[in-house]
Amino acid sequence: MSTENEGNAVPPAPSAPPVSVASPDVSPQGVAPEGNAQGAPRPPMPQENPAAPPAAPASDQPPTAHGAAPAGQGATPAGQGAAPAGPAPDGSWPPPPPATPSHGSYGSYGDGAAYGGGGPSYGGDAGGPGTGWGASWQQPAPKPRAGRGGLVAAVLVAALVAGGLGGGLGYTLAKDRDDRGSTTVSAPDSATQVKRAPGTIANVAAKALPSTVTIQAESSDGEGGTGTGFVFDTQGHIVTNNHVVAEAVDGGRLTATFPSGKKYDAEVVGHAQGYDVAVIKLKNAPSDLRPLALGDSDKVAVGDETIAIGAPFGLSNTVTTGIISAKDRPVASSDGSSSSKASYMSALQTDASINPGNSGGPLLDASGAVIGINSAIQSTGSGGFGSGQSGSIGLGFAIPINQAKYVAQQLIKTGKPVYAKIGASVSLEDSSDGAKITDQGTGGAAAVESGGPADKAGLKPGDVITKLDDHVIDSGPTLIGEIWTHEPGDKVTITYKRGGQEHTVDLTLGAREGDS
Repeated sequence: MSTENEGNAVPPAPSAPPVSVASPDVSPQGVAPEGNAQGAPRPPMPQENPAAPPAAPASDQPPTAHGAAPAGQGATPAGQGAAPAGPAPDGSWPPPPPATPSHGSYGSYGDGAAYGGGGPSYGGDAGGPGTGWGASWQQPAPKPRAGRGGLVAAVLVAALVAGGLGGGLGYTLAKDRDDRGSTTVSAPDSATQVKRAPGTIANVAAKALPSTVTIQAESSDGEGGTGTGFVFDTQGHIVTNNHVVAEAVDGGRLTATFPSGKKYDAEVVGHAQGYDVAVIKLKNAPSDLRPLALGDSDKVAVGDETIAIGAPFGLSNTVTTGIISAKDRPVASSDGSSSSKASYMSALQTDASINPGNSGGPLLDASGAVIGINSAIQSTGSGGFGSGQSGSIGLGFAIPINQAKYVAQQLIKTGKPVYAKIGASVSLEDSSDGAKITDQGTGGAAAVESGGPADKAGLKPGDVITKLDDHVIDSGPTLIGEIWTHEPGDKVTITYKRGGQEHTVDLTLGAREGDS
C-alpha cells in the first residue's frame, strides 16, 4: 500500500490495502385536591392507638402563626394550612392527628429541579399533601383522657434520654475533631509512593524515554523538520528514519535533544532511502548512554501490545499505546518531494497514535524491547495540529527491527546501504494478481539481469510472481518490500505463473549497494 511519512502527500499506492437535560417543571409540593383540607374533622375510628400524641398546649387560644415560608419554598397552598372556621372540636376520642411538617419539598435547587419534590426525596418519601416547611398553625388537639398520662410521660422520658445520649455523643465527636484541628482525612505518606510493576506502560516508558531523542534537521537554506531517534549503542549512534535527516544530508545541521534537556550536535553516518533508515552520531557523546534493547520482530503476533515514543507535531517525549493490528503489511511511502524515491517495507501495522514527528522513534513491545521503527501513517487528508500535515487515524506503520538492525549495522560499517535483489524489474502498477516482470527494465536495460538470480532461476519477462516463500505477493511493491526483509545470500522459494501454469523455483538473493 501507499502511505505517507511526516504527513506529506503520497503518490497512489501500487499495492494492496492499506493503502444535559433540563429538569421537568416541578409544581410546589403539597397541593391537595379540593375538599381534602387538613382541618376537616374525621369520623370516629374505633381502633387502638398504640402511642398517644404528645400533650397539646394548655391554652385554648391558638398562638400567633409563625415560620411562614417564603413563596416558592414550601409555602402552604391556599386552603391547606389555615385552621378551619367554627367552634373548637369536642373532647371525643380519638383526637385528629397533629399536623406534621414534611421535609419533602424545599423549593428549587438552582437548576429547576425540586430538591425534595417531584422526584425522590432527600431522606426517603416525598412530603404529603398540604405540608411543608413553614406551614400555618393547626388547631391543637384536646388533651388525652386520664389514665394515659403515664404512657405519655414514659415516651417523653425515653425521648429525652435518647436525645441526651445523642447530643452528648455528637458533642464528644465534634470536640475530638476540633482538637485535631481538621476533619480532612489524609492518606499516609507511604500511599503516595506508587510502585509500578515492570510490565506497566508507565514503567516501560520511564526506562525507555531517557534513551530517545528529538531530532531537529535543518538544511543549508534553513528548511527542516522534527523527528525522533533512539540510542543504538554506547558510541553515540542514533537510529532514525532517512526522511527525518534528509534535509541535513548535504551541508545541513542536525541536533539531538534528550528528555533531560541536554542537546548535542550530530552528523549523518549513513542513510538508506529505500529502507527509510538512517544512522546519525552524536558529537561529544556522553559516556552514560543506555542503548534500547532490541526485540525480535519475527516473533511479534497480532494483538501484542505496543508503545510508541516520539515528538508528534514537535511535542517531544510523547508516549502512546496500542496493539499490533497487522503484520507483513506492504507499504510504499514517500516524503512527497519531486526528487524523492519511494521506500518499501513489509511493515508492522499498529493503532498506537503515530503522527508527523513520531518518525524514527521506537515502537516497543510490552517488555520495552524495540520491535520496530515508526515510519509512516495512512491518512484520509490534510490538516493537523498547527500545520497542514495530516494526523493519525489509527493506521501507523513501523519498519521491523530485524530489518532495521541489519541496515543500521551496514550503515555504521560502510556508510552505504546494501539491498537484497532478484535481478528483475517488476511493474509498480496497481495489481492484485501478483508482481509482473516487465518487458523492459529501467532506462532501457534488460528486464531480467543477465546472470542474476532471476536469470539463473529461469524467470522471464511476462512471468507473474505470486509467492515468495509462504508470503502472498499481490503487486510489485509487495515483492520489493518482502525481498528487502532478507539479506543478500538468503535462499528463497519463488512461485510464479507463466501461460496460466504455476511453477516453483528456488533462488539465492543477490546484492545491490547504495541507493540508485
